[in-house]
Amino acid sequence: MAESKKTKSAPANAARIAILGASGYTGAELARLLTRHPRVEIAALTADRRAGQEMAAVFPHFSGVALPKLVTIEEVDAGALDLVFCALPHGTTQAVIKGLIEKAPALKIVDLSADFRIADPLTYEKWYGHPHQAVELQKQAVYGLTEIYRDEIKAARLVAVPGCFTTTSILAMAPLLEAGAINPDEIVIDAKTGMTGAGRSAKENMLFAEVSEGIHAYGVAHHRHMAELDQEFSLAAKRPVTVTFTPHLTPMNRGIYATHYVRAEGKVSVEQLHRLLADFYKIEPFVQVLAMGEVPQSRHVRGSNHVQIGVVADRVPGRAIVIATLDNLMKGASGQAVQDMNVMLGFPETEALAGLALFP
Repeated sequence: MAESKKTKSAPANAARIAILGASGYTGAELARLLTRHPRVEIAALTADRRAGQEMAAVFPHFSGVALPKLVTIEEVDAGALDLVFCALPHGTTQAVIKGLIEKAPALKIVDLSADFRIADPLTYEKWYGHPHQAVELQKQAVYGLTEIYRDEIKAARLVAVPGCFTTTSILAMAPLLEAGAINPDEIVIDAKTGMTGAGRSAKENMLFAEVSEGIHAYGVAHHRHMAELDQEFSLAAKRPVTVTFTPHLTPMNRGIYATHYVRAEGKVSVEQLHRLLADFYKIEPFVQVLAMGEVPQSRHVRGSNHVQIGVVADRVPGRAIVIATLDNLMKGASGQAVQDMNVMLGFPETEALAGLALFP
């Protein structure tokens, strides 16, 4: 006898949700989170090359879970949905979202690509190598960092989920820049990412033998997330900021670990920097500012939607080291996207996201 699939009974008024691009890591993480969300129904999952297959055929950890079969984007009835997550490759999402909104003007969209993160279309074109294909929609897009833009997200139709590196560093730096507590011209970011940040498609340089037992920098002096960092740091500082940022690939599955070297302004002490961050996030459910001098570890947030931030005094007077870490598939992507959805649809913000980290 075939094993029966586990079903989740959604309430009659459940929000109908689709995930476009469900065969990637972020799409699968979205599906995992939404299967335990009590207020939503997963109505459609797309994966063009896998159309017609069960989700469990692509990701066996969904075995026994009742989910819709994978279909093409063209088969999705946008008018029957309340919200769509777009977990599609950069450069393709603008046209897809434009088409969805033409079909269903009331549809809410949470985009996990970079296609709507950059407010200035010319800046987008410079960093992504092609003209913006939905300039009018870009004017409506809200940057989806909930702790900073919660009120705007609440009223938004289109939310652009921030990048994983940028989420980590903006949460660590924006309150300090906004308070004028650090020198905006002396921020240096040394960041590490796990392998899932590179996506799921087969790449020779991502084979186990190519990346294990080593670490290397990439995108040196010209990583696309610099555009996001410059944009959000400048907004926080209320003046132009050009950041120094170097990402590194590390042989772990999940995680972002970012070390920020900063100089305090004037007579601001490192202890005051710590207090500014602690006060800013004291009522935030997912951001934890550790005790002064305590250093966060990526393993302590793995599998959770939490961010941990630590502040340490440098041996050079007036300088501080601010370290932040998160799970790139959770708060750095799918967890943040669900947090945005909860705000957009008026659900409790922590719904389906309240779990602690996996440890060890």
